[in-house]
Parts: sequence; C-alpha cells; structure tokens
Amino acid sequence: MSLQAKQFENTKKLDEKVISKKSMDIHRDKLYAGYVNKTNEIRDKLKTADRSKAAATYSEYGELKRRETFNVNGVILHENYFSVLGGDGKPKGKVKELIERDFGSVDALKEDLLACSMAGLGWAVLCYDYLDQKLHIYLVDFHHHGAVWGCIPLVAMDVFEHAYFIDYGSDRKTYLEAVWKMLNWDAVNDILKKHGIK
Repeated sequence: MSLQAKQFENTKKLDEKVISKKSMDIHRDKLYAGYVNKTNEIRDKLKTADRSKAAATYSEYGELKRRETFNVNGVILHENYFSVLGGDGKPKGKVKELIERDFGSVDALKEDLLACSMAGLGWAVLCYDYLDQKLHIYLVDFHHHGAVWGCIPLVAMDVFEHAYFIDYGSDRKTYLEAVWKMLNWDAVNDILKKHGIK
C-alpha cells in the first residue's frame, strides 16, 4: 500500500505574518509530498532489488535502504511538524504536567527546545521516551541521524532553511520564537492520548 501525502487543513489557516502561504505551500505540497512519493518509489524498487549483491561499500539494495530511512523519517517528522501548528503556544493538560515534571517549567522547556533548534542542522524534537517514561529533546541533524528508538515525537521543530528562509532569511531565532507562539498543545495532548500516555 502506498503512502498518501496529507493535506493538513490547519496549515492553510495559519497567520501569514508567521509563515507565509507561499512558504507553507512549498514546504507542505512539494517538499513533504516529495518525501511521501520518494518513499513509495523506494519501496517499489526494493521489491526487485538484488539482495545477493548487498554490500556496505555500495549496492543498489544498500542505497535504497539508506534512502528509505531518510525519506520515511522525513514523512514522520514533517507530519508531526504540520500537525502541531495552529495553536496559541500555551502548553496545557497532560503535556504541561509532563513538562513541569521533566523540565521544571514551561520556560525551561522553551529555552532548551529553542537552544536545541539553534544548534541543529535539521530538527529539534521534543519526544516522550518509553525507556525512562520522560520527555526529552533530541537533536536530529538529518532525518535518519540522531533519531532515538522507542520515542514518540511530540513537537518536531523543522530548522532546515527551507522551513523559514522565504519569510525570515537567515534569522532562524525569530522564526523559532514565532513558531513557538503557534504550537498547538491540544494536538500534542492528542498524540499522548493516542499512545496511551495518561
């Protein structure tokens, strides 16, 4: 079964002073959709790839598997990023309880998340980690470098330049502050509930 690119209606209603329609249309409808399409293409090619020639130095099968994780994680991270936009930026409910337990305060979480977002090449991801049942922020330079097994992404901050350059130029910090103010923490609580975290 092939993946389908989602539309994310909430991204069509965002304040254009924060993220312009042009920027979001390119990001969602071209870049993200490209990861979905490339994942489907790779999975089709894997069906017939010659496994007898698999090698770490180079093989068609090996390269397909490497690009598969890059593209699948690109889909997952973008779907999270788009799904948690369009709120008022104020944590509430279960996620606020977890933030206060694991970071001490919402301000401490924000400071850490934005610092990680400034330090990374691609993503800063607030996750719920099943290993210790706590929230953590992980730096993910590329979609498939830095991800931690056993974690649920709750807030994926896209810090690749494509996410902000049209609207903010090289001013990543202003972009991050603007995105923080429109995070939808109700959507984050829905993610926690979906995964049975009470």
